[in-house]
Amino acid sequence: MRQRRLGGQGLSVSAEGLGCMGMSTVYGPADQKEATATIHRALDLGITFLDTADMYGAGGNESLVGRAIAGRRDEVVLATKFGNEVVDGRVTGRINGRPDYLRRALEDSLRRLGVDHVDLYYQHRVDPGVPVEETFGALSKLVAEGKVRHLGISEAAPETIRRAHAVHPLTALQTEYSLFTRDVESNGVLATTRELGIGFVAYSPLGRGFLTGTIRSADELAEGDRRNEHPRFQGDNFARNLAVADRVRVLADAKGVTSSQLALAWVLARGEDVVAIPGTKRRAYLEANAAAAEITLTPDDLAAIDAVAPPGVASGDRYPADAMRAVHR
Repeated sequence: MRQRRLGGQGLSVSAEGLGCMGMSTVYGPADQKEATATIHRALDLGITFLDTADMYGAGGNESLVGRAIAGRRDEVVLATKFGNEVVDGRVTGRINGRPDYLRRALEDSLRRLGVDHVDLYYQHRVDPGVPVEETFGALSKLVAEGKVRHLGISEAAPETIRRAHAVHPLTALQTEYSLFTRDVESNGVLATTRELGIGFVAYSPLGRGFLTGTIRSADELAEGDRRNEHPRFQGDNFARNLAVADRVRVLADAKGVTSSQLALAWVLARGEDVVAIPGTKRRAYLEANAAAAEITLTPDDLAAIDAVAPPGVASGDRYPADAMRAVHR
């Protein structure tokens, strides 16, 4: 797996990482044995950039990742997040960027992960009640103490990115980016990270499964799958989005790759400063995704993809209304 550099502070990661969230929460039933085997296989394939967060499974995902990397810590670039408040093993629904909270959150994450530092620590969502300068001033102290190597921020607006970066250099901005979600191209986020030399980490690069070409009906989603609550998976939006996914699949078939591989190759083709972190909890999907890093898209390929999936093509918001209020702050 090729490497890419995030930011200007010397952090190199695999061009494709592994999002671990779905191994514990959101996408229906989880299989910890298969999830652990998937993480081990990722490391064997050179996918060494692992992404988790304290809120995933209310800490359960960090514990799973920690057990999986025990004995292999030196192979891993480990990223986790704080900000979606977790108290006494429960996600409260509040966003908390206070210095006293983030220090406790980090200590809890280190304990669950079984490590003495994390390589990349993100503010998961921006707390509108706490100046970002205050939050990142406290985070910079954690860097000075050696408990965190690099800092990042997730789903932040351009001005917020600038303010945080002025306090301590940001290594990465993590935001949703895919053929279904291209707003960072027009809202100034991608331009800002490039101006400031901040790496871009694209989560949900497969459109939460839509761009895999395997979801044919909303009825296929398991009970408890959070996508049932997302507008893109509801009513007429689902049908319109399925039609887009079908057009992507036609292009993938013509190139001799899967829909997932074409969608991932497109994200990776956005620039050497962009890293994708597709999430999966199964080895078979992991191996297929990893192969996407070797696909070269020609100018004609890119033009054809733009024709069927231009900016704004997806129908419906990517989150329910309450969650949408917390993005691009």
